[in-house]
Amino acid sequence: MKSKHFFSFLLLFIIVVQGCYSQTSSSKKNVNMDTSNQKKNPLYSNTDTSKVVMSDDEWKKMLSPEVYYVARQKGTERPFTSKYETSHEIGTYYCAVCGNPLFKSDTKFESGCGWPSFYQPISKTSIIYAPDNSYGMQRTEVMCGRCKSHLGHVFDDGPPPTGLRYCINGVVLDFKKAQEAEKNYNEQQKKQ
Repeated sequence: MKSKHFFSFLLLFIIVVQGCYSQTSSSKKNVNMDTSNQKKNPLYSNTDTSKVVMSDDEWKKMLSPEVYYVARQKGTERPFTSKYETSHEIGTYYCAVCGNPLFKSDTKFESGCGWPSFYQPISKTSIIYAPDNSYGMQRTEVMCGRCKSHLGHVFDDGPPPTGLRYCINGVVLDFKKAQEAEKNYNEQQKKQ
C-alpha cells in the first residue's frame, strides 16, 4: 500500500515539474525578450503621465505576442521564466507597454512565487486595482495606471512595511538601471 502511494506521489511530482519547466520555443522568448516594443510604440514614455486609450487591434500591432497575451488578454507567463524574478540590480521597473514607472528596485523582494515581487508601487497612481474572481478565486488584479495593461495580482502576504506582495508578470516589465534612468530623465527635462 505504501509503495502504491509513493508511486502515485512520484508520478504527480513528475507531471507538475514537467508542466512548470517545459518550454516551447515561443515562451523561451519571454526570458530574454528585448524591449523593442519601445521602438514600435510611439506612446511609450517614462515621463508622460497622460492616459493611453487604444483599440485592441492597435495594441496587437504594436506589442510582441508575449506582451500582448499578458498585458491585453490578462494572461500569465510561466513561473520562474522572468529575467527579473531574481534580479538584484538597482533601478526602476516600468510598464513594458507604455513606459509608466511602476516600482523601485528597493521595494523588490524574493517571495519564491516564481514572478517578480514588490511590496509597494512607485506612487498611488502608477497602479490601478480591480477585483478578479476568475478560476474560482478571489484576488485583486493590478493594472498599469496609465494604459490599464494587466500586470499581475496583489496579495496580503508580503513583508513590512506594507504587508503586500505585488506578484507581477516579468514580461510586462521594463527595467532601467538607476544611472541610466537618471540620465534619460535629465535629457527629457532639457528637451522641455
